[in-house]
Amino acid sequence: MDSRISFSSDYTKGAHPQILQRLQETNFEQIDGYGTDGYCKSAADKIKKICGQPNADVFFLVGGTQTNQTIIDMLLQPYEGVVAAETGHVAAHEAGAIEHAGHKVLTIPNLGEEKDTKKYGDNIGKIAAPDLKKLLEKFYGDANHEHMVFPGAVYISHPTEYGTLYTKAELTAISEVCKEYKIPLFLDGARLGYGLMSKRTDVTIQDIARLVDVFYIGGTKVGALFGEAVVFTKGVTTKHPIPVIKQHGALLAKGWLLGLQFDTLFTDDLYFKISENAIEMAELLRKGLEEKGYKIFLDSPTNQQFIVVDDDKLKELDKNIRYGFWEKYDDSHTVIRLATDWATTKEDVEKLMSFL
Repeated sequence: MDSRISFSSDYTKGAHPQILQRLQETNFEQIDGYGTDGYCKSAADKIKKICGQPNADVFFLVGGTQTNQTIIDMLLQPYEGVVAAETGHVAAHEAGAIEHAGHKVLTIPNLGEEKDTKKYGDNIGKIAAPDLKKLLEKFYGDANHEHMVFPGAVYISHPTEYGTLYTKAELTAISEVCKEYKIPLFLDGARLGYGLMSKRTDVTIQDIARLVDVFYIGGTKVGALFGEAVVFTKGVTTKHPIPVIKQHGALLAKGWLLGLQFDTLFTDDLYFKISENAIEMAELLRKGLEEKGYKIFLDSPTNQQFIVVDDDKLKELDKNIRYGFWEKYDDSHTVIRLATDWATTKEDVEKLMSFL
């Protein structure tokens, strides 16, 4: 067993104790499969209510990669691709899963491309509405576009890969471009709870549900054992969604395991309360990093914090700390990620600080 203190990611722990308790309480119930059970219905009803979208369709899928691949395949025709930032998860960290499903990822520069964190600290990882419109105008202005991969949907994540957040104005502008060109907007919410509870956001879950066509509420990284809740805000447009979900390996036979978890997370605001804990611990972590003189790589308002570390120092840290490699900063320095989560404690942060 690895005894090092872990801040490597936000999915390294199991599940919230209330979820484990409910799983144990229902363990011997005879429950219908594939999401047709009462727990999935209850969870879906709670999610629709909190989103303010009574006519939404909610599905529970097994994991983030399967969810991204399934949703994008549902949204697109075979000849279409999905637009994403160059740093977007589907473009950079899905091992070609989207392309494997037959759809090209059409990338545009993210707002932090130049890595000037003083200027782009709040924007790195995001796309901008003008850049999106420029791509679409260029495509349809090409006389040969019938022979090209059509931009059939737009993918964004909130928070982004770099922990940054879209503002309500930015989301609105992107949404308006998508409506102008009649293409759906898909928001990856693998870490949605941490974005919603950031003290520096003006975006609510109701705003997201109003501005996008489909998004998902991450459970894997926010208190569940596994699973994501997909919300088609205006109703799913795919004629037969369940076969498509199954074809992508995202349909769980024991679907109640997903429904029960999200039903628990959306009872008494548990999802939001535990997400807030991650933000509070990230702020404590950031304060400690700054006091110890570490170079903050970018200004992340969520649970992911990025610092620049001397490579020699990194060898020492390896002995006591599990962190996430992010990228090389220069020949002798590395950017690492330290992530808090729903269960991080003040004692965890203090222990990390003692090693740093």
